[in-house]
Amino acid sequence: MTKQAFAGAARETLSGAYPERPILLDHGLVGHPLLELDALVELARRIRPVDAEYNRGDLPVGLDPAQTPANGLSAEETLRSIEQCGSWMVLKFVEQDPVYRALLHEILAELEDTVRPTTGAMLKREGFIFVSSPGAVTPFHFDPEHNILLQIRGRKTMTVFPADDESLVSAEAHEAFHDGGHRNLGWRDDFAGCGTPFELDPGRALYVPVKAPHWVQNGPEVSISLSITWRSEWSYREEYARRMNALLRRTGLRPASPGRFPSQNHLKSLGYRAIEKAKRVTGLDGR
Repeated sequence: MTKQAFAGAARETLSGAYPERPILLDHGLVGHPLLELDALVELARRIRPVDAEYNRGDLPVGLDPAQTPANGLSAEETLRSIEQCGSWMVLKFVEQDPVYRALLHEILAELEDTVRPTTGAMLKREGFIFVSSPGAVTPFHFDPEHNILLQIRGRKTMTVFPADDESLVSAEAHEAFHDGGHRNLGWRDDFAGCGTPFELDPGRALYVPVKAPHWVQNGPEVSISLSITWRSEWSYREEYARRMNALLRRTGLRPASPGRFPSQNHLKSLGYRAIEKAKRVTGLDGR
C-alpha cells in the first residue's frame, strides 16, 4: 500500500470516540487501484460465488430478508452495469484473496495502537467491499464487529442508531441474531428520529460501534466503499452473554441484557463458554 489510510489526526479522533461512539474520520485511499471498478470485477471472478452478495437496490429501509429481490444478473454483470442496473452488491471476506488481505492488514495495522489499549487485540480481521447503484438502499441492520466504512467513490448517507436502545432492537432480537438469524432488523417509521445521519463523501470514513443499528441511502452516483472490521474480546463476551441469556430465557427466566462497554459481561460469557465446552467433551454438541 503506497498511501497511508489514516493519518495521526484521524487516529486521534478515533481514539476519543472508540469503542462506543460513531465518528467521522478522514482517510487517504481514494483512487487506490485495488478499489477501482475494474479491479473489483477481477476480484469478483476470483472469490467464491457465495461471497458475492447482490440484489436490486430499490429497497425499503425495513426489509424481510426472505423478500430481497434478485436483480437477474451475474456478479460480473452487476459490477459492469452498476451505473444502470439499480443494484446493491457486497464482496465479502475479501481477506481470502492474498492481495486484498495484504491491503486490509496494512490498514488495520495503522489503527492497532489506537484500539488495543481499550479493547485488546484486533481479532478476526475481515474486509467487505460495497458497490451500489445510484439511489440504492441498504436496509436497517446491525453487525457484530467493530467497523470502519471508508467511502472511496460516490456519496452516501449512513444513519446510525444507539447500540444500547432495546426499544429499537429487543433483547430477543439480539439473541436470535447470535443463534444464526439474519442481520436485517424490524423497522418502524417512528424509529427515524432516533438515528444520526452521517454524510460520507470520498475521503471520509465512519466508525460504527459493535451492534449499532444503521441503514444506508446511496447518493446520485455509483458508490464504492470499503468496510474494515475486527472483533475484540469484549465483542465476543457480549455475544456469549447474549447466547447465555437465550438459554436462560428458554427456561422461563427474564435475564438482564449484557452491559455495553466498559461493562465486561464476564460472568455470563464464562458460563456460556463452560456449557459449550462441556457439550464438546461429552459429545452433546451434535458433532
